Amino acid sequence: MLDNPITSDYMFVILYATIVVLSIVVYKLGFAKKLPILKSAVIYILLLVGCLILAILALQLPIVGSLFFAALVLVIYKIRLNASKKRSNNKEA
Repeated sequence: MLDNPITSDYMFVILYATIVVLSIVVYKLGFAKKLPILKSAVIYILLLVGCLILAILALQLPIVGSLFFAALVLVIYKIRLNASKKRSNNKEA
């Protein structure tokens, strides 16, 4: 991708966007609670600023891979949690 003149100009933006998307997924799956709109906006603004720092660190560290596997683990956890809740509801009914 670095040899392509179109993508090499936007490589940091692509890296930042990837980190933002994965961070939002990890936040939503692992930590998000129902909050008022203003508090949610503050959280997401701080998340965007933090992702800028992570994007700079990602130039040397495997941040994207770590976020991907964290999201994968949280997705598996949520799937198993929902299946467990369905089984317990079927046993009670």
